[in-house]
Amino acid sequence: MKAVFFDFVGTLITKAGENVTHQNIVREVLRRAGREDLDYVKVWEEYENESSRLFKELAGKPYVKIRDVDTEAMNMVAERHGFSVPEDFWEISIAMHERFGELFPDAVDTIKALKALGLHVGIITDSDNDYIEAHLRALGIYDLFDSITTSEDAGFYKPHERPFLLALERAGVEPEEAIYVGDNPAKDCVGAKNIGMMSVLLDPNAQKRDLWGNCDFVVSKLSEVVEIVKGLMESESSRQ
Repeated sequence: MKAVFFDFVGTLITKAGENVTHQNIVREVLRRAGREDLDYVKVWEEYENESSRLFKELAGKPYVKIRDVDTEAMNMVAERHGFSVPEDFWEISIAMHERFGELFPDAVDTIKALKALGLHVGIITDSDNDYIEAHLRALGIYDLFDSITTSEDAGFYKPHERPFLLALERAGVEPEEAIYVGDNPAKDCVGAKNIGMMSVLLDPNAQKRDLWGNCDFVVSKLSEVVEIVKGLMESESSRQ
């Protein structure tokens, strides 16, 4: 075992924090449009539905900018309610992510513990480069990672093999020497396993039990990943 890679949203940062971030994006858009008469929570729910629908259609496909996908989703909602989306919508989005992003409480300790084992620790995420860098820097964890590989870098979205293979190439490790931690059984576990990496599903509330079979391991908190990796490393040592 030489490397551990993480997904980002829902794996290192919480979905609850992401929801708060997106609600504040919508609130700022409505404020700028002079439409604070609208219920921002209902508008946010519509935006989430449109954004999720568009993003799901991209799974495994060639990369297009997430800024364009999110802007399209916001424009759909804005047209429905008769307001205009600010031209700097993406800058608003990044600023709110920088302000409201929330790490899982054991994320930093987990990353540091894995690095202390001498492992390459990286990120593989469906993301635009400007978003992930700004977000990681705001969270204070950018420098903790040995590599960051995005769908923008790879030219494809997970579960396509290219993001995983590019990350392995950058780390200088083989698939069987690496493990991938994510929160999406279909994209993260399947994508990793398809190229020979082991996979760990983070499922804090056991909501994805029906899809656990796609993954090699299932954990309820990130700190459990350290114990899994230690076990794998000890197993390798005993076979040598």
